Amino acid sequence: MTEVTTPPAIPITRAVFDDAEAQAVARVLESGWVVQGPRVAEFEAGFRAFTGLPEAVACTSCTTGLHLALLAEGIGPGDEVIVPSFTWVASANAVLYVGATPVLADVSLDTFNITAEEIDRRITPRTRAIMAVHLFGLAAEMDEVMAIARARNLRVIEDAACALGTLYRGRHVGAIGDGGAFSFHPRKAITTGEGGMYTTADPAKAAHARSLRDHGAAKSDHARHSARGAALLPVFEMVGYNYRMTDLQAAVGVAQLAKLERVLAARIARARRYDDLLARVEGLVVPAEPTGHRHSYQSYVCRIPVDRLTEAEVLAGNAYRNAVMNALEEDRIATRQGTHAVHMLGYYARTYRLTPMDLPGAFAADHLSLSLPLYAQMTDEEQDRVVERLVHHLRVTDRPRAG
Repeated sequence: MTEVTTPPAIPITRAVFDDAEAQAVARVLESGWVVQGPRVAEFEAGFRAFTGLPEAVACTSCTTGLHLALLAEGIGPGDEVIVPSFTWVASANAVLYVGATPVLADVSLDTFNITAEEIDRRITPRTRAIMAVHLFGLAAEMDEVMAIARARNLRVIEDAACALGTLYRGRHVGAIGDGGAFSFHPRKAITTGEGGMYTTADPAKAAHARSLRDHGAAKSDHARHSARGAALLPVFEMVGYNYRMTDLQAAVGVAQLAKLERVLAARIARARRYDDLLARVEGLVVPAEPTGHRHSYQSYVCRIPVDRLTEAEVLAGNAYRNAVMNALEEDRIATRQGTHAVHMLGYYARTYRLTPMDLPGAFAADHLSLSLPLYAQMTDEEQDRVVERLVHHLRVTDRPRAG
């Protein structure tokens, strides 16, 4: 009797950890200083060195980084901020945190990013800012975004959660606009567990953000305790937040930064190999990388094509995609939809009275996107198995008719 062996599971992603992270954390524990301190400063410096961005302020998440970025630009009640609907909900939520209104906009199905035409359509007398999301590691068309913003005196916030290592016309994203924010969630190229970074080219805004992340303190705990004399409590000149990254997280981040070049190179090489293996597969659209961009491939997100962008066609394509995803799960291969359409989420749909086809590109991207496993340690054998099973299921799965 032939023994049937179960193939090993292939995850959607996998962080790159080794003894360096464990040793870095151990050194912090031995030091006795585990809150925001010297390792956070070291992580910020390393991040600036890698990206070339002038200012970097570590915080608890990309969400809090976006909050700091909006505050830095003076966005508040009565203001509108244009936000692409196909993004993680935090992009829009951060606008609500400052009392402003997120105006959800559609995206291109080719790039999954917001377009200049959509921005133009959504501008009103109350518009104060544009949030350009560099989704999955592909930069938005920043020349077009910045041209509109400068012509209309609008601020530009870059949601670069997925975009560490992403280049636009030779520049790292994150300070092409007025401010940006990055994520170090475990699905990103490097991780601190949870964590984020606010970035800007303006030293005054960075100093303001450093105070805001620390309850509005005029001087950090580490600076107070390192100074000679009594460590008196700081002066608080403004209402702030507790958005401090710990030295434990930052120590992991420093160790992760040392691996970043090879992690990015490996992820990009895997993405290129997917491009080659899937180039002639019918029923699947692979990610775009327009001229002038370097895609960092936080995720490798494909799409099920539809003949017409109608609700019925999208729903039929969605049923087909979900059946393929379920079949791959049975094969122990993890997949995900790219992300969600914010205008279809309960709070936003109710509050702003939005229906799926109000933003058909985002609706279709939500229902048709398919993220494949991608990580630096992925082997040819694993990638070949993903492609072989994906192609098999695309061919044998019945596609429901629209109607």
